[in-house]
Amino acid sequence: MSEATKRLVVIGGGAAGFFCAVNAARMFPSLEVLLLEKTGKLLSKVKVSGGGRCNVTHSCFSIPDMVRNYPRGTNFLKKTFHQFFTTDTIQWYADRGVPLKKEDDGRMFPVTNSSQTIIDCLMREANKYGVDIRMMADVRSLKREAGGMFTLELSEGRSLTCDFVVIACGGYHKLSQFSWLQQLGHTIAEPVPSLFTFNMPGNAITQLMGVSVPEAAIKIAGSNLTAKGPLLITHWGLSGPAVLRLSAWGARQLATDNWQFAIIVSWLPDYNEQSLREYLQQLRFDIASQKIGNRNPFNLPQRLWQYLLQQSGIDEDKRWADLPAKEQNKLIANCCAQEFKIQGKTTFKEEFVTAGGIQLSEVDANTMQSKLVPHLYFAGEILDVDGITGGFNFQHAWTSGYIAAKAIAKEMEGE
Repeated sequence: MSEATKRLVVIGGGAAGFFCAVNAARMFPSLEVLLLEKTGKLLSKVKVSGGGRCNVTHSCFSIPDMVRNYPRGTNFLKKTFHQFFTTDTIQWYADRGVPLKKEDDGRMFPVTNSSQTIIDCLMREANKYGVDIRMMADVRSLKREAGGMFTLELSEGRSLTCDFVVIACGGYHKLSQFSWLQQLGHTIAEPVPSLFTFNMPGNAITQLMGVSVPEAAIKIAGSNLTAKGPLLITHWGLSGPAVLRLSAWGARQLATDNWQFAIIVSWLPDYNEQSLREYLQQLRFDIASQKIGNRNPFNLPQRLWQYLLQQSGIDEDKRWADLPAKEQNKLIANCCAQEFKIQGKTTFKEEFVTAGGIQLSEVDANTMQSKLVPHLYFAGEILDVDGITGGFNFQHAWTSGYIAAKAIAKEMEGE
C-alpha cells in the first residue's frame, strides 16, 4: 500500500460484506479494497438460501410495509431503506445481467433458480474492480491507532493496517464472541437464536412427518405472539414459514423461557369455534350418510384429518349423521385450538440468524458509520436487525453494505 493509497478492509465474505466491497471498489477505483473471510467459503448463506435458489429480496415496494417484517430494527430500517431499497436491489442485479422474478408469496429469486447466478455476479464484480479477497483470515483484534489508522491482528499472527474498516462478519451465537468489538466501546444487544423450528419429542403428531398445511395459524400460549402461513410437520416437531416467523417475533421471550413453552395451532384459520360448529351442523345434514373418515370437508391432508379424528375419539367409519355432540366439540377444539408443549428448538446452521448485535443507537443509519469510532462501519447481521424469512435479511444486507460503501466513497472524494 503506497502512502497515497487508502485501504478499506471489509471483515466478512457474506452478502453484506461482499456487496459493500464490490460497490466501494466500483464507486472509488483508487481505493484499495481488501475482503477478509475467516472460513474457506464465500457467500455461504447466499448459496444455501431458498433451497439453493437464493431468495434475494422481497417484492415489497412500500417502506412502511417492508419494515413490518423485521422484529428488530424497524426505526433504523425506515432510514436506511430510503437510500437503497428493494427496487434498487432488483435494478442493481438487472443491470449486471441477473433479472429477478417474483413468486406468489412475494419472494424474489434469480430467473435461473440458482444461487450460483448471484454468486457468479458478485464474483465478476469483485474481479472487475480488483477486490483483494483473502480466505482463512480470522480477525482476532481491531485497534484504532492514535493517528487514525486501524490495526487488525489475524489469527495466524499477521497484522494489517487500513484507513477504513467495515465489520460484516454476520451474527455471533454468544456474547463473548463480541468481545473484540466491545473493546472498541460498542454495546451489544445479547444474541439469541431466531428462525428456528419447534421440537415436540415423542408427540404423536410427529408420526405425520412430511405432511404440510398451506395455511395455519399459531399462537404462543399466554402471549399476543401469533403467526400465519404454511406449516410443516417434521420428525422432531413443527417447522415451515409460520413457525419460523413466530420464532423470530418471539426470539427473546422464548430464549428467556429456555424454549419450553406451549403453542396453540389452528389448522383451519378461516374458522373460529362458533363458525366451525355451524358449518359442521350443516354438514351433518348435507352428507349425513357418508363416513367421516372418507370425506374430508376442509381439504386438509388426509393423514392430518385422520389424526384429528383420532385425537377427538372419532371412529373414521362413523357417519356424519351419527356424530355425537361431545366428539364433535372435541373435533372443533382440535381443529381451531390444538395445544402442544414445545421442548426445545432446532436451528439450521447454514441459515442461522441471530437476534442481537451492535446497538443501533451507536450507528449512524445514514452512513452505517460507528458514532463512537470514526471510519468504522457495520453492515448486515452484526447489527441488531433481523427479519423473518422471505428475503428480508438479505435486503438488509444489500442495503447496509451499499450505504457503507457509498459513505466511504464520499469520504474519499472529500479528501
